Amino acid sequence: MITPDRRPLLRRMFDAAIAAAQPALCLPPHLPAKPKGRTLVIGAGKASAEMARALEQHWDGPLEGLVITRYGYEVPCERIEIVQAAHPVPDAAGLRATERVRALVSGLTADDLVIALISGGGSALLVGPAPGLTLEHKQAVNKALLASGASISEMNCVRRHLSAVKGGRLAAACHPARVLTLLISDVPGDNPMDIASGPTVGDSTTRADALAIIRRYRIEVPAEVLAWLEREDSESVKPEDPRLQRCETRMITAPQIALEAAAAVAREAGMTPYILGDSLEGEARDVGKVLAGLARQVVTHGQPFQVPCVLLSGGETTVTLRGQGRGGRNVECLLSMAVALDALPGVHALAGDTDGVDGAEEIAGAVITPDTLARAWAQGINPRASLDDNDGHGFFQALGDSVVTGPTLTNVNDFRAIVIDAPAA
Repeated sequence: MITPDRRPLLRRMFDAAIAAAQPALCLPPHLPAKPKGRTLVIGAGKASAEMARALEQHWDGPLEGLVITRYGYEVPCERIEIVQAAHPVPDAAGLRATERVRALVSGLTADDLVIALISGGGSALLVGPAPGLTLEHKQAVNKALLASGASISEMNCVRRHLSAVKGGRLAAACHPARVLTLLISDVPGDNPMDIASGPTVGDSTTRADALAIIRRYRIEVPAEVLAWLEREDSESVKPEDPRLQRCETRMITAPQIALEAAAAVAREAGMTPYILGDSLEGEARDVGKVLAGLARQVVTHGQPFQVPCVLLSGGETTVTLRGQGRGGRNVECLLSMAVALDALPGVHALAGDTDGVDGAEEIAGAVITPDTLARAWAQGINPRASLDDNDGHGFFQALGDSVVTGPTLTNVNDFRAIVIDAPAA
């Protein structure tokens, strides 16, 4: 049986997932009534600039503010200033912009309204080192966290306790103004305190938790970082803090919404979609093996789903860097899946980050087909050696199977789709 090329369908599903998470679609219904005083807009994240533009287009009163986005993700705004900075490792531009945000929220009154536009990527873009720490300290910790294999919630716990703005501190600085946070979730479980490390929401974790994570993963951090975490005043702002009592949080879109949009595309193509979960976590290569095993069960036994079908999932995997490759959790997951599938007929898959950036690469992800391994070997590329070297990006670029979207102006994290055509034996 010759199965059709499912790459176009995979890309349509990925594009639909991204489109469903666009701020222009999901932000306007959540805008509040105008306040008696000023309306100040602040924010950070890969979607923050597009969120600011959507807000401007639907707000007819006075408006001012500043948001920080990733280089290349700027869009034109008239009343809200857009500043670009580095991600995933913070830079001096982000530090300067964060200092300006802190200055903007000082001296507010109870009649004022702060609208905080927060999305994934804000942890690196909104960077304000805690007292006694420097940008260089933050950069060193961030690099170490990214290579450690820690989950996103664990990484953000550490970040919150090393910051002058995260872990509710930015919201506390806005007191006594009302603060409305509009969130685009990019984290498994959609926990607000993990999105951009929760600058405007209370933090239920502690500095002891942060220290335990550093020790658990044997993360090498500067001595100044450990000294700060040993101090009582390194503790973050807790949910019951009276300065947060006029703060409200609204989730305007999340990974599940993106997966449902992709499922609709699958149905239109005559395929039955199954959403396996929007918050899958773990080592990328392990998740790839599990997904390959599930696909093989469908192909071989028609369980637990009948073909033709599409298996959809989201979440955020991790990569523990041990090789010399460039990492990228989606391409690592996909390469692991390809190796485990071992050219199983009728299975095509795509894995990509909805922000258009997998790891530090300007590449969203990649696709695999039943002949992926054969094409690699024909070029003299050993798939398992590429996986061992954390070189998923190099592998798929050599095959011409990378998925490039450019800046998507949103971020609801990882997207994975597996199209299965092969009949059950």
